[in-house]
Amino acid sequence: MSCAHPWETVGSVSTLTPGVLPLDVRDVVFEYVPGTRVLDSWSAQFEAGSVTALTGPSGRGKSTLLYLLGLMLRPRSGSILVDGNDVTRLADAQLAHLRAERFGFVFQDAALDPSRSILDNVTETALYRGQSRRSVTPRALDLLTRFGVDIPPKRKPGQVSGGQAQRIALCRALLAHPKILLADEPTGNLDPATTTLVVDALRDHARNGAAVIIVTHSPEVAAACDRELRL
Repeated sequence: MSCAHPWETVGSVSTLTPGVLPLDVRDVVFEYVPGTRVLDSWSAQFEAGSVTALTGPSGRGKSTLLYLLGLMLRPRSGSILVDGNDVTRLADAQLAHLRAERFGFVFQDAALDPSRSILDNVTETALYRGQSRRSVTPRALDLLTRFGVDIPPKRKPGQVSGGQAQRIALCRALLAHPKILLADEPTGNLDPATTTLVVDALRDHARNGAAVIIVTHSPEVAAACDRELRL
């Protein structure tokens, strides 16, 4: 299946065709065990410029849904449209390319490579887009400074705190100006001041034309979003 992309790219900023949603989910069904559905005919639309909070009790499938939205899991049925194109049945290699070009992801546990430096962890996604680390290093260093990661960038993830690791993961996700940014409890290990910094950054990213989706248990974070979808 081919995937025609209705966008044009100017520099590092991608512009959608007017009226096309970055992400559109239609009647998605997902189950880990046959007969036990985690999601049953779930649908939602995510607009550019908007921050959506996914909330609900533990075990309701919020993280699973985020992995589906990020094209890391496949639904049993239903469709996921990215920029107006149904990408549900694309080959794995096509999905990987699409993720690298259009998505940023902040994992709940940061998911940093312990064998690489902090700077390499932030810049590694550039390689999947055919960019060199050197070309994106200035932006990576700017992001680390913005989020207060005031430690030598050559240090390894094992030498930083959980809160610092989460901020490093956010820098990695923001590096390529993704048009769809997914974050799984991005403020879970952060103090109130840093939580505000991160939420403000996600809102700023949305205002620059991205669709931002956050899984959170925090009522304060959910209240700062443009809308809340409860599972």
